[in-house]
Amino acid sequence: MKENNDIAACIRGALETYFHDLDGETPSGIYEMVLKSVERPMIEVTLRHAGGNQSLAAEMLGINRNTLRKKINEHRLP
Repeated sequence: MKENNDIAACIRGALETYFHDLDGETPSGIYEMVLKSVERPMIEVTLRHAGGNQSLAAEMLGINRNTLRKKINEHRLP
């Protein structure tokens, strides 16, 4: 899928920029930082495309509706 490659390329580019901008500083918590950075917009966009229907959005994301609700609360999404 071209879309997956585009997403991976965006993340790869953002990480390269992140490491470049560290200017010698030692990074930490990269895994959690990236997951949190990707998760929120992924949920927001999917919810919008699902017309706000959490059951449909959860199905589109491939996760349980209760998991989606937990993530919505974690990210303090409306």
